This record gives sequence, structure tokens and C-alpha cells, in this order.
Amino acid sequence: MVSAAVTPAQPEPTIDLPPGASGVLARHQLLAAIEAGVVRADDQIPLANVQPASLDLRLGPVAYRMRCSFLPGTEPVQRKVQTYLLDELDLRGEGALLETNRPYLVPLQERLALPPGVRAKANPKSSTGRVDVFTRVITDYGFRFDEVAAGYHGPLFLEIVPLSFAIGVREGLSLNQLRLSVGRTSLSDDEIRAFHAQIHHLLLRDGVPVPPEELALADGLFLSLDLRGDAEGRVGYQARQHAPRLNLTEAAPIDPSPYFEPVYREGGNRIVLAPQRFYLLMSDESVSIPPELAAEMTAYDPTSGELRTHYAGFFDPGFGFDAGPNDGSRAALEVRAHDVPFVIEHGQRVCKLTFDRMLEPPDLLYGPALGSSYQNQAETLGKYFTRPPRRSGPGGDRAPARDAGGQQRLPIDVGG
Repeated sequence: MVSAAVTPAQPEPTIDLPPGASGVLARHQLLAAIEAGVVRADDQIPLANVQPASLDLRLGPVAYRMRCSFLPGTEPVQRKVQTYLLDELDLRGEGALLETNRPYLVPLQERLALPPGVRAKANPKSSTGRVDVFTRVITDYGFRFDEVAAGYHGPLFLEIVPLSFAIGVREGLSLNQLRLSVGRTSLSDDEIRAFHAQIHHLLLRDGVPVPPEELALADGLFLSLDLRGDAEGRVGYQARQHAPRLNLTEAAPIDPSPYFEPVYREGGNRIVLAPQRFYLLMSDESVSIPPELAAEMTAYDPTSGELRTHYAGFFDPGFGFDAGPNDGSRAALEVRAHDVPFVIEHGQRVCKLTFDRMLEPPDLLYGPALGSSYQNQAETLGKYFTRPPRRSGPGGDRAPARDAGGQQRLPIDVGG
């Protein structure tokens, strides 16, 4: 009697973590996770895509144009796709055009084999939010966007909805990021205040640490708007309507003028947002993320008014840390009013940072060593565009200025 050959089971991929570990995985741990097959792809994952506390995910070769968005719930994603699919687009070669206000679903090149206890979370890259492209990840049998359950084995899919501009994309383009974490990672409000007071200043205003008692905390740390602007009163940009195609695969920076127009403050340092228009503004405070922490910008609570600010995004360790003589980099904020014109004023709180512990400090920090795009930048425009110089003034970055009462205001480091 001849017995049938039995193929031995492949060992489950694992990550070498200390018992009881809690925190976000750092760059060197993400590299180990890739080596172990916890994060995998058919080709080699580029080293440049591994950030201090996150991994840039890449578009696959096909995009599905969908009739609607969905969550898979009790089914695999591909089964739902067959129900709501309108068309398939080839993203190889020159890529394809994604139209505004239409949901697309793209299988990503990376997939996961998470060990028990290790979970993942996704967010748009900063450059993606700054061109008003809405993205979120879904997984097989998932019931929440952008959150991947501990122990998940399977593919990742990215929903893409261009809102202001039709965009050109192709296979390999990175529009979002993924973090891996284990255990309890988040800092409470009391822990944020204590960290800011005793270990490292997380928030600065005009180059001076914000006093701990002045921090605005409610399940995270609030940031406010800078609407003083530069010497001409420019405070940011508004997306133009009926703009041409925006090709996100261009190697050289693009002239922003067909896509964005400057926004100027009114008297009293305020602006009125037009309904459903997209704005790029800056935070009044500067943020500094030390090596032992990571942060995330969360979308603004809609109960606070007819306003929606910021696509949730990651701030990696090193953002604004040792960024200049005053340390700290300001955050770029994506803002949209909903159904009615809505006034916002200088100093108004519009967004919130939450903080997580790192498992270990990363071997490289956000900044010049990694070619990071937004350390100490002087404009809210994203990396796809040439950035005009910001003129000095009340919110500028060079010469001191004086307010209406004649009091000197210090220059502010600008980032995002």
C-alpha cells in the first residue's frame, strides 16, 4: 500500500515582540514584519515605502468603477464587487483617469497575514488629502473602514473618491498608509498633558511651548486655525471648480494655479467658507512628535457646526521634532463647509490630534533623512505642486510683524 504524500503546513508568520508589549510598530519592526511575511506582496516592497511608523501601500493593476460604496460585512470584498461593479480600468502603463464624485475600488499590492493580537489601521497620506481625494481601506468580512482586525489574513482594497479634481493614477502609486500595533497604545488626556509638561513639548505657539494648563483636551489635543495670514492677508487656498485633470503620476511638480486660488482673510482675521468648497489652511500651533510617540489627526466632530476638517492622517515620530531653532512644524488642514456658508475665525479650534505610544523609537525619524515632504514647509500645498514663497507678515515665517495694537508677533515655523 502506497500512502499519499502530505504537504507540511506552512508556519504562521510571526513578529518577535516582548511579552505584554503595547505600542505602534516602528520602522525596523515593520521591516521585520515584511521579512516574516506578515506584510507581503508579489514583488519586493520598496524600502522607501517604509516610514518611521507606517507603510505606504501601492495600487494594484486594476481599478473597479463602482455604482456605490459598501462594507463587505459577512462576505469577501470580491463578491460584493460583482454586485456593484460598473466597469474595470487598467492601471498598468499610463494608468487611468478617475472621475470626480465616483467611488473606485482598487485591490492593493500588499496583503496581510497578521499574527493574533496584531491589528492594523490605515489612513490617507497627507499628499492625498491635500488634493481632496478621499480614500479608505476595506478588508474581507470587514465592518469598519480603515481598521483591520487582529489576526486578519487576506487582501486589502482601497476605496478612492476624487472630490475636487479628476485624477490620473497608475499601478504602484501610493495614496494611503498602514500602521501595525499591539495592545493598548493610546494616551489619555491626563497622559498627554503630563508628557507635554514633563518629557517633551508637543505643542508650541510662536516658538514657545503652550502652557500645560492651556492645552485643549477632549480624547485628544485640539489645534486651532491661523487666519492672520501673510503680509498680503493670504491664509491658504481654495480648490478651483471645473479644473483640468490632475495627473498624480507626474514626476515634476505641477503649477498649482489651474487647481487652487489663494484665500484672503477678512477684517477681524476670519473667512467665510462657501458650501461644499475645499480649502487648505494652516494650524496656528506647531506640533512636535518625539521618537517615542506617534500621532493621528482625527476628523472634526460634526456636532460642533457646519464644518468638516481634515481627512484623518498619520503624524510619524520626528514630525516637527528638531525641525528648526524653535522646533515644531505647523499642520496643514483640509476644510470643507457643508450646506450653508460658515464663518471661521483666527484661533478657532478645528481639529484634534490623538497620540499613541511606540513599541520602540524608530531607527529613522520623519525628516530629511527619509526625504519627508512636509518638515518645516512654508505652504499648505502638497508635494504634487510647486510651492510659491510665503510672504512675511503676521503669520509668515521670516520677519517679525506687529498686530493692530503695535505688539510684536514672532515668526512661526510652518510645516504640515
